[in-house]
Amino acid sequence: MVEPTRRTRERDVKRMLVDRELDHLPAEVRWREWMHRVEATIFAASEPVSREALARIVGKGCNLDLIVDDIREELRGRPYDLVAVAGGFRHLTRPAYGDAICAALGTNEQEQKDLSQSEVLVLMCIGYFQPITRAELSSFFGKEISRDLIGHLRGCGFIASGPRSPTPGAPYTYVTTKEFLLEFGLDTLRDLPDFEALEDAGLLSKEKLLAGDIPVGLGYGEGDGEVGDELS
Repeated sequence: MVEPTRRTRERDVKRMLVDRELDHLPAEVRWREWMHRVEATIFAASEPVSREALARIVGKGCNLDLIVDDIREELRGRPYDLVAVAGGFRHLTRPAYGDAICAALGTNEQEQKDLSQSEVLVLMCIGYFQPITRAELSSFFGKEISRDLIGHLRGCGFIASGPRSPTPGAPYTYVTTKEFLLEFGLDTLRDLPDFEALEDAGLLSKEKLLAGDIPVGLGYGEGDGEVGDELS
């Protein structure tokens, strides 16, 4: 076992010294302090902050959902909000200000993650039917899904290799990632629109997916082994 460094020990001590309960404060002041702690922590974090992390800075009887609701109420009318995404909480700017932000800060990062209609359709299919192999995707669309297309989705960080399929050759399956949840503003995959409801509403169907402009593959069939190393 590796002995903790001095800095790690000091950090752990400071964490233990944080007064979570704040029993010495009046109830209203205590709640306000919890709100400030939660908002400051989320604001300072570069990734969504989990409930477990936030529970370290508030009292045991504190309802985090109510804390978040109160913070969001105070942010009403501001150009940013506090949202549940990718299993945690994060400050995000409101969509209405996207163009202004891109104009001020540049769009290089967004351009790198721009997806074609074909890629969006394939990513949608992976999101709903994961874990799924490339051969299964090709069968679903009636056209071979190229390794380049899969590679681009991986390069964007939206999908990763899942468990091997029990089918002959044991090809890798593909699954969506935390980055996928972040990009599309989802807390969990359960937040994806109900597929059957979309079909019933006529907004999505296999026929519409099949009508997408899916590029032809690069000459690799179902027997290409798809071990995943070519996409690493």
